[in-house]
Amino acid sequence: MNPDPSRLTNPPGIRVGVAPTIRVANKAIIVRDGRLLVTVNSGDFPPFYLFPGGGQDHGEDAHAALRRECREEIGCDVVVGDFAFLREYIGADHEFAEHDGPHHQLEAYFFCSLAPGAEPHFDGEGDRWQTDIRWIPLEGLADQPLWPKTLAGWLATPVADRRGYLGNVN
Repeated sequence: MNPDPSRLTNPPGIRVGVAPTIRVANKAIIVRDGRLLVTVNSGDFPPFYLFPGGGQDHGEDAHAALRRECREEIGCDVVVGDFAFLREYIGADHEFAEHDGPHHQLEAYFFCSLAPGAEPHFDGEGDRWQTDIRWIPLEGLADQPLWPKTLAGWLATPVADRRGYLGNVN
């Protein structure tokens, strides 16, 4: 017996009758003078930091998506450099499962620099929870509310020992 389709509900972000998808996002690692550029995010929870960047649209290449997202979140153009690593986030496996359970995201991280003459600023745009941007020191990064937490250790690892695929980490 098939359930009544009018009584079906999907998790937030999943449309009824549509198979769950994997979201692709691209993130920028921007370091200047021993500091990392991050977005500040807050709401009904303590503030935390994320790397600038976000979702890639269908038909948009990774570099174009990252440049667009950085313009939205940090208010300036970036030069996309080398690929750094790939991270997965399967929400149901982590501490925010209650809210992020249905989410599965692949994140490609790239080393970036600010475009010549560009200076980041926050103009109130950006992601839903974004409230600002900030330069935070690389020293002591593990003690900061940076997500994913794994990245503080990755950045502190000698370049030759850094992995290219971090897996499902937070």
